[in-house]
Amino acid sequence: MNKIGIIIRREYTTRVAKKSFIIMTFLSPLLFAALIMVPLWLSGIKDNESKKIAVVDFTNEYGKVLKSDKQYVFVPVKERVQNIGNSQLKKDYYAVLLIKGDLVKDSTAATLYSEKQVGIELESTVSRQLSEYVENKKLDAYHVANIKQMVEKARTKIDVTTIKLDEKGNSKVTSSIVATIIGGLSTFLIYMFIFMYGVQVMRGVVEEKTNRIVEVIISSVKPFELMMGKIIGIALVGLTQFLLWIILTLIISNIAGFALFGTSISNLQAGAQLQGASNSGAQQAMMTVFQGLQGINLVEIVSYFIFYFLGGYLLYASLFAAVGSAVDNETDTQQFMMPITIPILFAFYAAIYSIENPDGPLAFWCSLIPFTSPIVMMVRLPFDVPLWEKLLSVGLLVITFIGTTWLAGKIYRTGILMYGKKPSWKEMWKWLRYKS
Repeated sequence: MNKIGIIIRREYTTRVAKKSFIIMTFLSPLLFAALIMVPLWLSGIKDNESKKIAVVDFTNEYGKVLKSDKQYVFVPVKERVQNIGNSQLKKDYYAVLLIKGDLVKDSTAATLYSEKQVGIELESTVSRQLSEYVENKKLDAYHVANIKQMVEKARTKIDVTTIKLDEKGNSKVTSSIVATIIGGLSTFLIYMFIFMYGVQVMRGVVEEKTNRIVEVIISSVKPFELMMGKIIGIALVGLTQFLLWIILTLIISNIAGFALFGTSISNLQAGAQLQGASNSGAQQAMMTVFQGLQGINLVEIVSYFIFYFLGGYLLYASLFAAVGSAVDNETDTQQFMMPITIPILFAFYAAIYSIENPDGPLAFWCSLIPFTSPIVMMVRLPFDVPLWEKLLSVGLLVITFIGTTWLAGKIYRTGILMYGKKPSWKEMWKWLRYKS
């Protein structure tokens, strides 16, 4: 155990001290925020140049109802052109809207022509304005007094509040959207960590074997001790990075809270301070998030996240280490990677499809099968999985990663000192049957 500890310390310190680790650890939270905020900010920037849209209306009715704004200017023209492709209008205007007939009788009578593909904003603007006019015209045809006002008053959006009751009858406001986001984000992080750090184990083994460093190390420690030290050391690197991301994300969130609401995010308890503020969309969304978080056991989520990260990582990292020990260079790993990557990819897609139905058969079985449970179970946890299912999933995962570690150790023990020969599946099966 003392030798394993030395290897763990070596793997941990060398990787944490790398510039790439430091840069990614501190930049990733900013990058995550930028991926969300920058597109939203850019989407709100409008084109300063107004685009003129020629309106050729054979009915002389609909061209008048289109309202111009700073971005699009609708210009009714008297020229009645059937073939827009041969018309000068196509060159003089950004686009040409041709209305050949009564839209009440034929909803497809409006066509938008342009030399380049128009944006969805122009298409939706034209469609929305014409649809509203035709809708009002149809309502007027019923000859019922104040029918428009009646329809407007009748339009209602129902906001369904979800309440979770415990065994004592106490209630908490929950949110299926918040639960889905937490489950989906946890699943993605588990998937990313297993893949990223598992591949790091394989590459580390291949690198040491290629440089013949392993021959020196094996003279002092057993192959199994070397494999476990490398796997555990890299796992601690992953946990360190994850914890730093949490801390940095909280700091960024609190800075955002001060910028938007004048107080830290941690002080916004269930939106209490938002109640007295103005009813803006951002504040309503923030209130919904805090109310939704009250109905979720975050301590349990984080605890299971750490367990499934470690369990899933140990299961797959041992297999990655076995593959790395069997080959002489990274190119040769491709033939052995497929059986490992397919279950991981399947688990990720199963998790995506399980988001809408976390209690369905796909989610249930994949949250129990050890090769998929570390990823799929994280989708289900925010939706109150029964205790027996969680215990069964945990137990099966523990038994399986112990078994895969033992099998990978047998391959690692033989393959780590094999050079100059490309192993086959048959050859690796022989290694498994060698006696210790």
